[in-house]
Formats: sequence, structure tokens, C-alpha cells
Amino acid sequence: MGSAWLSGINLYATVATLGLLQRFHLATLPGQLDFLSNWWVIGVAGALYAVEFVADKIPVVDSAWDMVHTFIRVPAGAVLAFQAFGNADPTVRMIAMLLGGSVALTSHGAKAAVRAAANTSPEPFSNIALSLMEDVFAIGSSLVLAWFPVILLVAVVVFLAVAAWLAPKIFRALRTLFSTSPEQTVAKTPSLTHNR
Repeated sequence: MGSAWLSGINLYATVATLGLLQRFHLATLPGQLDFLSNWWVIGVAGALYAVEFVADKIPVVDSAWDMVHTFIRVPAGAVLAFQAFGNADPTVRMIAMLLGGSVALTSHGAKAAVRAAANTSPEPFSNIALSLMEDVFAIGSSLVLAWFPVILLVAVVVFLAVAAWLAPKIFRALRTLFSTSPEQTVAKTPSLTHNR
């Protein structure tokens, strides 16, 4: 679940970090995740991370990148969870895949929402700072995942609990925002001639 969660935040940094840890025998990844240590996987993940590192710092590009990666990070999170239970019963693997995809969707959605809000700011510094924090978080959390998986599991559970608590509030706010039609907005705006 930890690898799925991190894939929703920064898939390429997570895959490259976990792959390097396994490759240099600094960690033993569970199940069938040892395929991440293949140099081709590490190389492609590293190259895509370099592209994302630049794309993440440009507000318009970042928003488009996150939108496209909804269809990449979520399935990748499901695959990582599925492979982590590689030696388990097929039923367990399927449940892991479904949960992994859901966890990746939750973390990706939170990341995309925060970045979309930051991208509305005219100054580029908040966007760059958030992007750098995500990079450090993804790489640092991948190390924690490999060496202290229980700590990351607790972090994932806390994140999901907070997300479940916030989700209804966000949906209500969005429904209110989008249910107000332009005509209602004009009707609520005081007339300039009336004020005169």
C-alpha cells in the first residue's frame, strides 16, 4: 500500500528509488517487486522523473501533466500493490490491486488538487517549492517504506482517514460552487443604477 500511495504522488521517483535500493541490496522488496531493480526499469523511471522534475515547475504544464497522469499513476499503484503480494493467494492479490489503485487515486487526487490551487497563483515560487517538497517526500518516503514499512503504513492510514473526513466537505463546496448559475450570480449582484 505504501508503494501505491507514493506512486500517486511521484511515481517515477518512487520506482527509481525502490529499484536502486533493491539493485544495490540496500533493501529487499516484498513479493515480486524485485523487477524494479532491472536497469531498464530504473533507467526509464529515472528519465521520466527528470522530465517530470522540469514539467512540475511550470504551472500550465504541471496541470496538464497531472491530468494525463491520472491514467498512469493510478494503474501503476494498482500494479505495485499486486506485485508486492506476488507470493500470496490470487484473491489476496486481487484485493491488494483494487486497494492499491484506490490508495493511488486518493493520493494523486490530493496532490493534483493542491497543485491546481497553487498554479492559480501568479508567482512561480509556491509551485516550485511544492514540487521540490513532493520530490523530497517521495524519495524520503520510499526509503522509509523500504526500511521501516510499518511507519509508512501508519502514515497511509492517517492520510486516508483525513481524506475520508475532508472528502464530504470538498464535495459540498464544489457542489455549491457549480450549482450557482451565472444568472443567479447576476441576480445576487446589486445593480449599479439601483445604488445610485
